[in-house]
Amino acid sequence: MHRWTEPNRTPEQLRPCVVTLGNFDGVHRGHKAVLAALAEVGARLDLPTVAVTFEPHPLAVLHPDRAPDLIAPGAVRDDLLEDAGLDGLLVLPFTREFAQQSPEDFVRDLFVRDLDARAVVVGADTRFGVRNSGDVGTLTALGEEHGFEVVALEDVGDGERWSSSAVRRALVAGDVAEAARVLGRPHRVVGTVVHGNHRGRDLGYPTANLAADALGLVPEEGVYAGWLTRVDQPPDSPDRTMPAAVSVGTNPTFDTRDRRTVEAYVLGRDDLDLYGEVVMVEFVEHVRPTLRFESVEELTEAMAGDVERCRELLARIVPG
Repeated sequence: MHRWTEPNRTPEQLRPCVVTLGNFDGVHRGHKAVLAALAEVGARLDLPTVAVTFEPHPLAVLHPDRAPDLIAPGAVRDDLLEDAGLDGLLVLPFTREFAQQSPEDFVRDLFVRDLDARAVVVGADTRFGVRNSGDVGTLTALGEEHGFEVVALEDVGDGERWSSSAVRRALVAGDVAEAARVLGRPHRVVGTVVHGNHRGRDLGYPTANLAADALGLVPEEGVYAGWLTRVDQPPDSPDRTMPAAVSVGTNPTFDTRDRRTVEAYVLGRDDLDLYGEVVMVEFVEHVRPTLRFESVEELTEAMAGDVERCRELLARIVPG
């Protein structure tokens, strides 16, 4: 997948193309429906597929107090879009000046001049241009004027519209299974493994601690069954994706002021040296909330139970 940030430098092999537009935070099942429709149109017209998104999130620029915590920021979002089979991804730097474009200028400059779009596929609620004044009706009229087709998909969902907001609500509540239902995959956090306080190793459960700048919305504190993937390992490596017990919290048993951390213990493995590696931690099922134990013995007993519960849950699931 080609990724670029300057619209006037669109690779020639991607012109003309079919295009979609959105924030794509989480690349959930609603987004995937749009991307599937994009692929169908691309195949029908025998043209490459391109997604256009923004960085930072528009609300972070226009209304910082309302900006959401991103489910899948930056590189995580880009990887998910690449997995969807796109040929190109244009990441537009979002500024206040950019936000002042009229819908007509936005479409003429971006879709017509820079991308040579022959079709634009969007959700029915798509808005664009200054103060979000352009909608699907505006886009359809501009498509007729400039010679490109518009395909608009109605909201999709299973009882409730699939949305990034629904995923955030589930993660804040610790309901990672519900988040996975809307996402169509387990939620993930990606980061570099760093040294922690080594309490897990001392207790017999060495954990991979993710750096503070890890990418992805961290769920509510608690213990989760999940997967740890070593991003740089070959896809066929037996040590690439491994079952894990994942802890999110601040270690209350030790009365510390630790920051909220994500740490994962690979089940049955005390031989892994993951320091400095980039890993992906996926959250499959909530096991229990974070608790404060009266003694280290009570903590280790609980951890043994957590590990066994995670083993049982993950034995029924194939990662992927």
